[in-house]
Amino acid sequence: MLWVELFVVLACIVIGARVGGIGLGAVAGIGLFVFVFVFGLPPGGPPGVVIGMIIAVITALSTMEAAGGLDYMVTLAERMMRRHPQYITFVAPIVTYLLVFASGTTHVIYALLPIMAEVARKADIPPERPLSISVVAGFQGVRASPISAATVAMFAALAAKGVSLPAMLAVTIPSTFIAVLIGAASVAWRGPRLSEDPEYQRRLASGAVRPPETLPVFQGAALRNARGSTWLFLVGITVVVLMGVFPILRPYTVAGSEMVDGDQVSMGTAIMITMIAVAGMTMLLFSASPQTAVKGAVMRNGITAIISIIGVSWLGSSFFEGNRTLLVDGISNLVRLHPWTFAVGLFGLSSMLFSAAAAVILLAPIGVALGMSASHLIAFYPAASGNFFLPTYGTLLAAVSFDQTGTTRIGKYLLNHSFMLPGLVTMVSAIAIALLLSAVML
Repeated sequence: MLWVELFVVLACIVIGARVGGIGLGAVAGIGLFVFVFVFGLPPGGPPGVVIGMIIAVITALSTMEAAGGLDYMVTLAERMMRRHPQYITFVAPIVTYLLVFASGTTHVIYALLPIMAEVARKADIPPERPLSISVVAGFQGVRASPISAATVAMFAALAAKGVSLPAMLAVTIPSTFIAVLIGAASVAWRGPRLSEDPEYQRRLASGAVRPPETLPVFQGAALRNARGSTWLFLVGITVVVLMGVFPILRPYTVAGSEMVDGDQVSMGTAIMITMIAVAGMTMLLFSASPQTAVKGAVMRNGITAIISIIGVSWLGSSFFEGNRTLLVDGISNLVRLHPWTFAVGLFGLSSMLFSAAAAVILLAPIGVALGMSASHLIAFYPAASGNFFLPTYGTLLAAVSFDQTGTTRIGKYLLNHSFMLPGLVTMVSAIAIALLLSAVML
């Protein structure tokens, strides 16, 4: 029955990807209906906090777009990269990595994706290049971040082996950062330039996408609103990063919901509150029209991503909950016989659960109990980035939605998508480098 259910999951993703747009999430809903009402699987549930964070960030970004801030930010970025625009493929993932490293979550990068796509498009560079490696860089940034849920879970398991957090980070930070640069090199010359890309030219000719417009020249009140909304949004991102680096900044409150970690407001909740507040202040202080914000490209693409995430992640949650025991027991037996399969298990579980933290929480204690060395446990930790393998994770779907050119895509055969090459190159590189560093330092 497991294989039948897995076939349903893959079939829904393939068909939904071909339908396009919100079709991915809607077709996944058909599979979910079959799982629950025909196969009798538990319904699982969509990732409520993740969806909330996406909505909050998109709301803030769409109000900034309505105030002219997005065009203003793209103008500034374009000026910086005009002389060497090809560097965006390296600059974008580095910025993403650092932001995720500081905040502990990949979901802070939704605001960057449309900016990367537009800057690349105006520079005649396929947005697939910076978008694909930036999404992958976000996953490795989580592996390196000392405040991410996955790192906290891994360190908790390693504590039994006497490994300190600085010792762990001394391996994970350089290995993942260097791997991101290697991953960027693997896609730096991928595909033809947009002016030579047949799919993009077809979209231009059909009117499905408009050519890059000349950005407006801001003067007077328009300049004040555009500049002010941009700085306000950046302040909001900075506040989110500071709350991740210094958890004491998050207030203490009454426990008892997913919005609270213990007796402290969770990071996800803090992001939602901050971004919604930024959106409100942008409307009040910088004349961002709510109607313009709702009609903007950011909001339209964001809604498409949200519907896709709800459908696909809910389908995957139902599949895993219905087969939890079988999947976890099978992985445990393999690790006992072949320790290297610990990395395969982390990769597989993170791809099915859409969560590195959940994969680490399930498998790290098993690795410790089976007597795996600390050096191997740490070196295999970057494998918990299988979120890119199936094109179902929120940041992947958002990147596809924000790329109007069609270069960033889910392939006809599901696994031949834009994120597979940089994802595999970066993950394998991180593990190889971490094996060398851990052998020397631990």
